[in-house]
Amino acid sequence: MSLIYHTIIGLAILVALPVVVLRVIFNAGFKSDLLARLRGYKSIEPLESCLWIHAASVGEVRMVKILVSALKKKGETRPIVVSTFTSTGFEQAKKEGFERIFRMPPDFPLWLNPVFDRLHPSLLVLIEAEMWPSLICECKRRGIPVLLANGRITQKSADRYLAASFFFKWISNNISFFSMRTKKDADRLLSLGVGLNKIRVGGNIKFDTLVSSEEEISAREVKESNWVVFGSTRPGDEGPVMEAVIKLHSDYPKLKFIIAPRHIGRLSEVKELIAGYGMDFHLHSEQLNPNNARLVLLDQLGELNGYYSKACVAFVGGGFNPRFGGHNIIEPASYGLPVVFGKHMSNFEEEARVLIESGGGIQLNSSADLCNTLDYLLANNDERQRLGKKAWETIFDNRGAVDKTIELINRLTN
Repeated sequence: MSLIYHTIIGLAILVALPVVVLRVIFNAGFKSDLLARLRGYKSIEPLESCLWIHAASVGEVRMVKILVSALKKKGETRPIVVSTFTSTGFEQAKKEGFERIFRMPPDFPLWLNPVFDRLHPSLLVLIEAEMWPSLICECKRRGIPVLLANGRITQKSADRYLAASFFFKWISNNISFFSMRTKKDADRLLSLGVGLNKIRVGGNIKFDTLVSSEEEISAREVKESNWVVFGSTRPGDEGPVMEAVIKLHSDYPKLKFIIAPRHIGRLSEVKELIAGYGMDFHLHSEQLNPNNARLVLLDQLGELNGYYSKACVAFVGGGFNPRFGGHNIIEPASYGLPVVFGKHMSNFEEEARVLIESGGGIQLNSSADLCNTLDYLLANNDERQRLGKKAWETIFDNRGAVDKTIELINRLTN
């Protein structure tokens, strides 16, 4: 299977090579991005042994920060190297202060082998769903254990893997152990033929995020927090969001609003949409006093939690369209906020379930319910604070996945 896969990928690279060369010549941005992928690992000094953790993008990098901090507190002395797939993930990794970071090159031995020769990893930890065939296969060839941590697999992905079961079996056989977020994720792996001896339900590292203290939440309530945050919005979210903003703006004169698109590349599109509603707004990067702005459009990465920390309620986007599958609802909940989200939460099934059951999360059947739900929460201060506390308690009570992950890391490398 390895020979077939690498032959197909090699032929695809040859076919694409003329296009790649032309883009390198005429597109400076593409050239810079490609060089960052092919040569980024050279910024790391040659190592004899390390823990290599791979995270795709911003959310996964934040989880790695939690894991790495816990590893160091528990006495981990091996160098820790973090790789990312996206440029936004790489920028987030730099913000998190990781000592050794690089962009992952294409999944092909020609570019992966020099990385292995430089790092000499004793273990590769993949976060959530990052199953790269060549990367995993090379680990197997070199005798390097591979741990899938905080693993998740949606039903849609499981169905795709089932249709290509021979391919998935090849990949899964080369992974040493799967630490899955939930029993549902674990059951999907079992249905795909992964052995029970290689699977454990370890919980979700995202629940181990630093949660606000009850004192901090109480202090914010006394100050009458007046920010409403619309976080991680996707196409189709901003229209209902702006309709809610316009209505709430007139009913609650002290309210302030923040809209944070999931992808910074959509800023122009969102700016145009907001302008169509005739409402003035400021960009976060304009460095204006946020207290003077009624509506702020977040145009910088890594700043959303700062707004969650001073908000009274949060809506998290991506749940009105099954194509997106929802986004991180744990972060606002960890600040003691009631969290509102849509019904399509395939990427966050367990998080949505526990928050809904506790009352800290409110799931909407459609975007048409957004304004009325927010209006209810804003009009009922005691109820809003009660639900926010339930959200915080849910996060606090579900912590522990980091310790289980570290236990597996130690088991696989000792």
